Amino acid sequence: MSIPQEIDVFIKESIDHSIGLPVTTETLELKLRAAEESQRRLQDQIFVLHARLKEKDEAIERARSEASLNAQALKKFVEENQRLALECSDLLERCSRLERECSLYDHDREALMEFANEADERAREAENRVVVVEEELRRVAGELESRGNEHERGSVDGTKANDELCRSREKISDLDRFTGRAEGCDGTPVSCGRHSSSKGYNKNLQPVSMNEDSIKGSMTAEGHLLESLITSMIGIADLAENAHSFLEANIGIEACQKLLAMWQRLGSTALHIIALAAEVKTLQNDKEHLRVNLTRAEEEVKVLFEENNILEEEYKRLLRKYTNREKQHGSSGKHSSSASGKGNKRKSSPKMCSSVEGMMIDFDASESPRQPLSPLQYNSPENRMHKK
Repeated sequence: MSIPQEIDVFIKESIDHSIGLPVTTETLELKLRAAEESQRRLQDQIFVLHARLKEKDEAIERARSEASLNAQALKKFVEENQRLALECSDLLERCSRLERECSLYDHDREALMEFANEADERAREAENRVVVVEEELRRVAGELESRGNEHERGSVDGTKANDELCRSREKISDLDRFTGRAEGCDGTPVSCGRHSSSKGYNKNLQPVSMNEDSIKGSMTAEGHLLESLITSMIGIADLAENAHSFLEANIGIEACQKLLAMWQRLGSTALHIIALAAEVKTLQNDKEHLRVNLTRAEEEVKVLFEENNILEEEYKRLLRKYTNREKQHGSSGKHSSSASGKGNKRKSSPKMCSSVEGMMIDFDASESPRQPLSPLQYNSPENRMHKK
């Protein structure tokens, strides 16, 4: 079996060295070349290690810059979460305030509906009273007309009776003159039946004047009853002033113009009837105003309900966004810790800050002040109490 040359040379050199023989130049050159080769390999390894060390230093610097960016982003994220929490609390407060306002508006709406129902009932009662008074006036007018006709017939009968009485008196005077002449002839008085009948007829004339007095008395009593009825319905305070104001307000009507022209000659019954008509007109206007205000209040309650729904949806959206960002923050914290431990390269997204800033909601700019509920007209209960 042949031994390789290198091994043979090595054995030979070992024997020569052990014996003390000098080493050949060839061997020294070979050792020198081997040493240089090993030095060159070591130098290459040193260069490779320097390159790796530089890469590690760069990785460390990148990790530090990434950690600082992550810290800044985390700080901004925490600030954004705090701001969102404040906005959520503000939204909750606004929602509670709007709920209280809605409850108040509901209460006001119920009160307005009750007041409108009461006004409707009062208007119906006033209309019923007006119908009753009109029927009573028609009945009284019919009675007055019938009494007037009776009075006219009585006055005509009275004039006829007076004419007949005058004629009978003339005849009686003629008979008296005739009987006087007859007594002058034979001295015997003559009785005349017409004279006695004229006295009886004169007695029958007295009930005509008594009938006129009874008609006037009944008319006065009925007028007083109507005045007391209307006064009990509408009150006696400022009755003439209310009637005059009603006529001036409705001066475009011909009847009101005529009544206003003969104002000084109007009786108390006419004043009471005009005041009753003014009260009915006022009740009708109050009823119309209450209907308008009730419709307006219902519309504003609907608007507030829609605004409350919009705010509730906005609050739910912000709450979902807040919870999602909390979850993302927890998962991103875990990923950043594992990435920094392993030395992986990760670039922080520059869209993070912009997305956080873009998600900011300017509630002050978007929020428009809500218009308050329109005030009631002069027909509110307090104003009516003050007016009464």
